Amino acid sequence: MTWPPDGSGVYFLVGEKGTTSVYFASLDGKVRKVLEGTHVLSGFSLAKNGQVATVRSTFKEPGVLVTFNLRDPTNIKKLVDVNEDVLAGVKLGDVEELWFTSTDGWKIQGWLIKPAEFDPTKKYPMVLWIHGGPWAMYTVGFNWAFQNFAANGYAVLYTNPRGSTGYGQDFVNGIQYAYPGKDYDDLMAGVDAALAKGWIDERNLFVCGGSGGGVLTAWIVGHTDRFAAAVSMRPVINWHSFVGTTDGPNWYYQFRKLPWEDPMEYALRSPLHYVANVKTPTMIMTGEADLRTPIGQSEEFYRALKMLKKETLFIRMPEEYHGWRRPSHQLAQQLYLLAWFEKHKRQDKAVPIEGTGQETGRARTER
Repeated sequence: MTWPPDGSGVYFLVGEKGTTSVYFASLDGKVRKVLEGTHVLSGFSLAKNGQVATVRSTFKEPGVLVTFNLRDPTNIKKLVDVNEDVLAGVKLGDVEELWFTSTDGWKIQGWLIKPAEFDPTKKYPMVLWIHGGPWAMYTVGFNWAFQNFAANGYAVLYTNPRGSTGYGQDFVNGIQYAYPGKDYDDLMAGVDAALAKGWIDERNLFVCGGSGGGVLTAWIVGHTDRFAAAVSMRPVINWHSFVGTTDGPNWYYQFRKLPWEDPMEYALRSPLHYVANVKTPTMIMTGEADLRTPIGQSEEFYRALKMLKKETLFIRMPEEYHGWRRPSHQLAQQLYLLAWFEKHKRQDKAVPIEGTGQETGRARTER
């Protein structure tokens, strides 16, 4: 929040429907929107003359320093673009906004990135990438990982299923005492909406996500085999063991009862409960120092998959926490994702790949 020089109220940024808007709230409680657009703004510096400096990101714009005056907020001027030379001559994937209807009538927003060298006469593999939180929001801001997949010939679908922020409190509350649950239906409706475009190869659908996205990825492979391969990153697998070991103790209150009062409530919301249903080759990636979703969660999933002789791979990243910090590790994550999906691409319509093998691995040195 930023106070104007006259102290008449506050300016603040609001994330809504994947974008960032500038609002003003006066001292008498009146709220008005000052600026909206298909962009994400971060940081907000206000001068005495009403001039604003902020960083703007869009689908193809990683982060640009811009300025505008509150008297004419739509007249935005670019000041510094540190990535201009890097992206000069680089072809990025075009992005299409999607609105689709879930199974119970809820309207869900998402975006579909086309491969950079898109040819409408061809069909392309697609990655469903699920955000964490789960109380978070995908935006229209630049995402290098998504664009990297687009550069490698993949479409990328990313959506804001119920539980996401930016769509009102009722939407956030859509997963209260029911996570995972109908958010799974929202994600599958998004996949169906993407397939309806006609250029997605339904034989080569992939899914991944981290944290809350890792939870839903593990949930998805226990409920459908429509994906050729999956990667669950830093997931929760067993709510019963998770709530007492995470550094976020408020998770107890996402259930109607405590785990010792109704253990089945926790079991029925746990991907571990459905592990025997998994047919999809599933890779797991977690930092060994993760305190939010401790690596024991991933170990439970990996061990169960191994005991059931499912195709799996477990990447343990040393000295990493919840969301990998080091640039080299972030690049490694991207390369692991791409390699896993490339390995499991289905080439023959008549003979889909079956999960018949087993692999193990560590980011250290062991395999």
